[in-house]
Amino acid sequence: MQARDATKDQAENTQAEAIYRNTFTVPETAIDGNGHVNNVAYVQWMQDIAIAHFAATGGVDVMHDAGGTWVARSHHIEYLSPSFAGDVIEATTWIANLRRVRSLRRYAFTRVSDGKRLARGETDWVFVNVESGRPSSIPEAIELAFTLVPDDRDADAGG
Repeated sequence: MQARDATKDQAENTQAEAIYRNTFTVPETAIDGNGHVNNVAYVQWMQDIAIAHFAATGGVDVMHDAGGTWVARSHHIEYLSPSFAGDVIEATTWIANLRRVRSLRRYAFTRVSDGKRLARGETDWVFVNVESGRPSSIPEAIELAFTLVPDDRDADAGG
């Protein structure tokens, strides 16, 4: 029984490490005419944290060596609660799956002061060859840099 518990704990720790976290304060420049964070700001924050997470894995050099880059195929975001200037937000991101040329990345935005989930989203990224602009297989070194977070863990990420 202890061996099984240790394996489960190790798997949970690996999943926790697979979730990249960044905390920031909402700037005045993110506020729209309605007095809360503009919807477009969340999409920018999704891109920003994705880039930071990818850089933290060491994937940028591998990507350049492979002659590739990531392009967004689609973004989906669900706004759950408004956020305001001065709010401290924890943004989290993780890789839900990797396929031959695509990667599904998920995100969550949570206000630190009350633990309120503000938004959640996902981006379908495609790895493309820089010269041809055509989809290209994701290099194995990039695949190995990420621990996938299965769907049943998504609800726990960032909240």
